[in-house]
Amino acid sequence: MPRDPYEVFRNEEAVCLFHSAEELWFWFIHANEARQEGAMCRQGVSEKPRPCEPNDIMQILNRVHRNRQLLMDHFRILSHYGNRGYAPDGRRPRESKAHTLWREAFRVLGPIFENKGFMRPRLRVV
Repeated sequence: MPRDPYEVFRNEEAVCLFHSAEELWFWFIHANEARQEGAMCRQGVSEKPRPCEPNDIMQILNRVHRNRQLLMDHFRILSHYGNRGYAPDGRRPRESKAHTLWREAFRVLGPIFENKGFMRPRLRVV
């Protein structure tokens, strides 16, 4: 065990970065469910160390809500489909509005997660 609990997060090879904002979101939902069921979340002791904690994501969510970058409709969709474990399918008429809100939310959250170093950098097409 490292002396500094944050040391594991400074070594990129030791951290399991998320591949996408959606993957991070589903992890966040699962981590919150586990916490509600009594799991103890401690930084640096998981099998797959992550570059953030659920509280980091909650702070981001609070900030984007306060800044009115995302509305409660976005959060309802993120929560609903996050708990289901899959994204809304835009090809299904009943999920088309949810799909639009889902994509809008990740257009806001994706760059924030990436800038924080929680995700692998996305390839940029020039």
